[in-house]
Formats: sequence, C-alpha cells, structure tokens
Amino acid sequence: MGIIVPVLTLVFLLLTTMGHAASKPRVILVGGSAQAWKVPDSPSNTMNHWAEDNRFKVGDILVWKYDAKVDSVLQVTKEDYDSCNTEKPLKQFNDGDTKFELDNSGAYFFISGAPNHCAKGQKIQLVVLAERNPGGGGGGSADRGAGDNPKVTPVSPPANTPAPAPAHNAAGGLDVGSGLFLAAFAIGLAMA
Repeated sequence: MGIIVPVLTLVFLLLTTMGHAASKPRVILVGGSAQAWKVPDSPSNTMNHWAEDNRFKVGDILVWKYDAKVDSVLQVTKEDYDSCNTEKPLKQFNDGDTKFELDNSGAYFFISGAPNHCAKGQKIQLVVLAERNPGGGGGGSADRGAGDNPKVTPVSPPANTPAPAPAHNAAGGLDVGSGLFLAAFAIGLAMA
C-alpha cells in the first residue's frame, strides 16, 4: 500500500505535464500560404474551403500576410460578413502581417477591406472549438472528429531571426520528456 500513493502521485504529475505540453497555442498562416489572402481564383478555392478542413482552438493565433498598400483584414459580425459591409468592423488591421488570437470558442468572421474584394469572395468564417472538459466525456461534437490538429501551415520566422528557445510548460519548467524520465525514475525508486 505504501508504494501505491507515490506511484499515483507520479502518474498524476506525468499526465498534468503532458496536458500542459499539448495545450500550447499554435501560430496558423491563414489559407496555408503567404499569398492566400486575395480574391479567390475560383469559387471552389475559397478561404472557407480551407477553414472547413481545419480545426481551430482557443489560443491559436491566426496570421494573415498581404500587401498593406492595397488590402486589409476586417473582423466583422455575421450580418456584415454576409452583406460585405466594411463600414463598422469590430476590428480593423492594415499592417500586412496581421496576427489575431482566437480568444473564445465560437464563430469568427473576417472580410477584406479592399473595395469589392469581399463581394468577389475574399472573406473567411471559421469556428473555434470549445475547450474540452478533462474527464467530462460529454461526447459532444467537439469531442469527435479527426483529431485536434488542423491541417495548417505553420508560420516560419524570417531567416535572420534566431530560433526560439525550447518552450517550457507551467509544470515547474519541465518538458514532457523530463516528466517521463522523472516519473520512471521515481517509480523505480519506489519499487526498490
């Protein structure tokens, strides 16, 4: 009985460490390429087709790359999305390298601010999944599907930018690999 409590504690710590590592936000290039934010070349090649093939989570960061001299990104309501109304956006971006954090679950609507681009199909709507309730097992639609990872193209830093330092999670700065090693080591000690 004396070994069970430390082993269960270590298993809990291990699962917590892995959970923190899996929940890191992702940086997602909208449309999958730097040239994607444009009037679509055909009705079958819209940003919405790309969005439908992906899964977005709270904390993900969307990145749009575009020529700021001729275009912009507007976050709008569903009504303004449907009517391509650029007059009262919720947020407006015109820097050519727009970053937008998905901070809530639900639907998001974006349109081009360039004249007539939205009417020609340069817009995107996407749905951010609700966060799962650990251990809840509610079986809702957010719990089913092809997995948690969208088919996205990550944004690469510019060539002259140094590589980022390895990320650490909130579990005392341990990486998942470190947590696995410590758990195995502690279990070995407990059984000795």
